[in-house]
Amino acid sequence: MNRLGKKANETLIEMALSADGEECNGPETISTAGSEIPSSSEGLNSTETTLLIPEHQVSGRKYNLFLKRRLRIDKRHQSKDSIFFRDGVRRIDFVLSYVDDLNKEWEKKLERRKEFESNLQKAGLELETEDKKESEDGKIFFVKIHAPWEVLITYAEVLNIKVPIRENDIPPMVENPLDCVLFPLRLPEKVMHPEPDYFTAPFSKDKQELYLINDESTFFSPSMRNRIVNYILTRCPYGTEEGKKKFGIKRLLNNGTYTAAYPLHDCQYWKKASDPNCDSERYTLYMEWARFLRFYKEQPLVLIRKYYGEKIGIYFAWLGFYTEMLFLAAVVGLICFLYGLFTMDENMSSKEICDPAIGGEIIMCPLCDRDCEYWRLNTTCESSQYSHLFDNVATLFFAIFMGIWVTLFLEFWKRRQARLKYEWDLVDFEEEQQQLQLRPEYEAKCTQKKKNPVTQEMEPYIPLTSQAVRFCISGATVLFWVSLIIASMIAVIVYRLAVYAAFASLMENTQTLQPISGVLTPQLATSVTASCLNFVIIMILNFFYERIAIWITDMEIPRTHMEYENRLTMKMFLFQFVNYYSSCFYVAFFKGKFVGYPGAYTYMFNRWRNEECDPAGCLIELTTQLTIVMAGKQIWGNIQEAIVPWICNWWGRRKARNNPENLYSRWEQDHDLQTFGALGLFYEYLEMVIQFGFITLFVASFPLAPLLALMNNILEIRVDSWKLTTQYRRPVAAKAHSIGVWQEILNGMAILSVVTNAFIVAFTSDMIPRLVYYYAYFENEHSPMSGYINNSLSVFLISDFPEENKPKENPENFVICRYRDYRYPPDHEKKYMHTMQFWHILAAKLAFIIIMEHVVFIVKFFVAWMIPDVPADVKAKIKREKYLTQKILHEYELEKLKERLCQGDTGATEKEFIATEGRMELSRAM
Repeated sequence: MNRLGKKANETLIEMALSADGEECNGPETISTAGSEIPSSSEGLNSTETTLLIPEHQVSGRKYNLFLKRRLRIDKRHQSKDSIFFRDGVRRIDFVLSYVDDLNKEWEKKLERRKEFESNLQKAGLELETEDKKESEDGKIFFVKIHAPWEVLITYAEVLNIKVPIRENDIPPMVENPLDCVLFPLRLPEKVMHPEPDYFTAPFSKDKQELYLINDESTFFSPSMRNRIVNYILTRCPYGTEEGKKKFGIKRLLNNGTYTAAYPLHDCQYWKKASDPNCDSERYTLYMEWARFLRFYKEQPLVLIRKYYGEKIGIYFAWLGFYTEMLFLAAVVGLICFLYGLFTMDENMSSKEICDPAIGGEIIMCPLCDRDCEYWRLNTTCESSQYSHLFDNVATLFFAIFMGIWVTLFLEFWKRRQARLKYEWDLVDFEEEQQQLQLRPEYEAKCTQKKKNPVTQEMEPYIPLTSQAVRFCISGATVLFWVSLIIASMIAVIVYRLAVYAAFASLMENTQTLQPISGVLTPQLATSVTASCLNFVIIMILNFFYERIAIWITDMEIPRTHMEYENRLTMKMFLFQFVNYYSSCFYVAFFKGKFVGYPGAYTYMFNRWRNEECDPAGCLIELTTQLTIVMAGKQIWGNIQEAIVPWICNWWGRRKARNNPENLYSRWEQDHDLQTFGALGLFYEYLEMVIQFGFITLFVASFPLAPLLALMNNILEIRVDSWKLTTQYRRPVAAKAHSIGVWQEILNGMAILSVVTNAFIVAFTSDMIPRLVYYYAYFENEHSPMSGYINNSLSVFLISDFPEENKPKENPENFVICRYRDYRYPPDHEKKYMHTMQFWHILAAKLAFIIIMEHVVFIVKFFVAWMIPDVPADVKAKIKREKYLTQKILHEYELEKLKERLCQGDTGATEKEFIATEGRMELSRAM
């Protein structure tokens, strides 16, 4: 292994000293030896124990003098697009920026910066400042940060980072026979697998000879380096204010001491870096992944993980897998839609409605009081034909299919996730390594401490009374906003009830609307405008609630990062669930269900008469509502994600975009990009999970929903990759071995979707009443469905209308009118009461719900039981890697022990040697 040793470093520095013959009077950038460094992640729950001072191989004085000699390189010979310090050797791992504004806070900010940067240097980091005169606008200072080898190996051990110990010798998987067919979808091998696969083990400073360290400068990838530096930045103190110890870069960003903190992209996205030491991974990602013309290609997940970290990598892996699975659902949904399209002319219900001799002779009761007139059933001819597109036998099949599909999706994703955990060295990854560490904000805001019963160490905590008050305020705030959503939905319902009469009058009296009156009925016009209004309200409420949710979650002061994300996720999802789905639940399960009958209508707030469904059913209105909200959300989301960041970046760089490279540095270019915040992925997941709800909870009403979702996701992958690669600063790398709490949310929605689709088919669709009529109440053996429309409409005697409900005009002197229900006629002894057919249909609906739910749930659980969460080959590989890793470590310990025995070390006994060999034999046996 070709690695730099201590002696080589000292020789090189001594040569620099003898050549210069002068001392360095500046402050030392590297701390001296003597600090204690933990070898694991234990005790990382306070700032004092996590800000480590590494033990360097050389003195800070000599090292400074060496750097001083190297810095004499002429600045003009180095491109400002470089990702290295001025010496061209030390890589820039992180950048801080600030503006030296002379306001009343200037001195306080200056003092904070001095203290903070001094503590960073004490932690072993090396800093280099670019004066504001060197910046493009002449206002911004940039502090470049480099983590030397000693810092990296110290915190690699603390963060339990896995590093290579031996190249993987497990044979690759057997080639897929479809590979030749899928070849056009493949990316080049060097893009898909940019480096060999290795067996890995957690890093230990005491066993450096064990690892494949060919070059110290490239052993830790840039994403590992920026993760380590960010770990130090979030825990570095900068002084005491108001009697409290202050620390962390986040606070300094919030109070304006620094304006930005970010790692650098390795090059410009449209061209490779001129420096041969730079891998230009950003350029590769842009060319092979982030361009829309590559939409049909697979994703380079290994390279994404290497450049952005596992947390972003697992998101794109999940999104890609979800999109692949949508292809099957979209094909089946399209087939069901085509079935409805091709059988439209055979639908007996719409034939009877459109027949002038049947539908033209049926006079329907007015749809509103006083102002609405009697109308003929055949005026809804076109809408009844369109309703058949979605309300047919295929609807039932597709609802059952989607119940099984969602189970397959979740189970196969678990298998895919298990494979990624192995390939990305996340098998033994413990959440506490990153997610379960105490949040700096928690440590800063908690003034009281108590002894941890496990570690027996003092740690901060929030008193129970304080927690109770915070949770009460938080719960009340969430309840208020959910109530606000329900109130807004009721307002939209009132709008629907109030404007229907206006639309009916407008369409009847406006000659220009007569040609389209068959398609644009008052019901459809009301439904479309109400859906659009509802979508606008949804967007407005979302805008405000996102900020409220973050505020109340911050107020709760969650203890760990995982708690913070989980609490915010549940708040946001609860709100979004009610916000996006409430209108669909209303149309599906409430509209037309509590109408009453002519002469005894039910009213909302004793003023507005409840809405009725179209004679062909409410399913077409649910389809309209779902299409507008789902499509509108997807279009608006893509505008927000792509166009808004592009405009912001264009505006911010309008002056600098014409500057030559030597005047527009790499750190300035990245500074002008948008910030991909800590909640960046949260919003991406939330968007996709809400979409998942649309295609599962209400898919029985719209078989084309998976197709719309598929087209959106193909675009979404490229939009997300494009904005991440070109429009945002490089995010700090973070580890994650799963999609987290979103997995449980998806599982919950999958179970709920079976119930909602069963109710949609039973109560919203017209399928069950048609089936009951077909098997029990048919009138013509040769055409069992003929007469269904007449059978489904009850008779009302117009003279029975109360004066306050009776239409103002009856120019044709109609005696009776029809309405959608199963009630006895006015001449029956049970006048206007429900018929026995009504109860038969209700019983059939309830029986269908029970049967469908049980069948789908049994199939779901059977499929889940049949498919193991971890593939067999992955289990074997995990065992093989653990065995080889233990064997390598034991052999290493044995060799070290032999060396000690040969050197006459009295501490190494023969018994210890025998015990080590015995442990190796036991490992082999296991």
